[in-house]
Amino acid sequence: MEKKEYYIAGIHPVTEAIESNRNIDKVMFKQGLEGPQFRALLEKLQTKGIPVQFVPIERLNRISRANHQGVIAFIPQVDYFSLEDVVSFAAKKAEEPLILILDGVSDVRNFGAIARSAECAGAHGIIVPAKGSANINADAIKTSAGALLRIPVCKVSNVREAIFYLKQSGYTLFATTEKAEETIYNASFKGPCAIIMGSEDKGISKSAEELSDARVKIPMAGKISSLNVSAAATVVMFEVLRQRNA
Repeated sequence: MEKKEYYIAGIHPVTEAIESNRNIDKVMFKQGLEGPQFRALLEKLQTKGIPVQFVPIERLNRISRANHQGVIAFIPQVDYFSLEDVVSFAAKKAEEPLILILDGVSDVRNFGAIARSAECAGAHGIIVPAKGSANINADAIKTSAGALLRIPVCKVSNVREAIFYLKQSGYTLFATTEKAEETIYNASFKGPCAIIMGSEDKGISKSAEELSDARVKIPMAGKISSLNVSAAATVVMFEVLRQRNA
């Protein structure tokens, strides 16, 4: 569902949004902000794992001319799904489930391009961490050609916990990394599976890689050692689709 409002300004409105469990991407505070209301709000944000950023007041003033009181919360343009709902949604389809985990993909255009490929490849959901991942904004939605309005996206506070939940739900976890020995063309993607893609600069986190059931790579023939993450995700997902349609 699209939103018409993309941020909330002011300590009390932001606090009310948190207490009503509204989805929030991140919160910006004015540098040097103090006081009991600020500390109470900061504690609520930390408890829920919502990213926080301290910025000069000039930046907040450029975003909103309202009386923001040094606090602006950014809300997603689409509603996020819970992990349980994504898995339940996939299970109800008359297809083998495929879920994509983006571990640290922070560029919104890469995120949008990946979502477009995921929707075209028949993926049933995308999982992203709350910290360090791209937000669903206008650029991401535009790049996805609207796919982000159709494919369920889940934001989790901890990727490790999401991996454990998927394993308990019968999924095989594949970590895509150039350090793998097995290629995607030798791996079997039959049955429920989740593909983990990492950021371009750091790759998949060590903990996510260690928890995966298998490590796979895309074979390369050129001198450049890796693909852009959106291109790599597309190659992997369409190999999954090819195997399942074979």
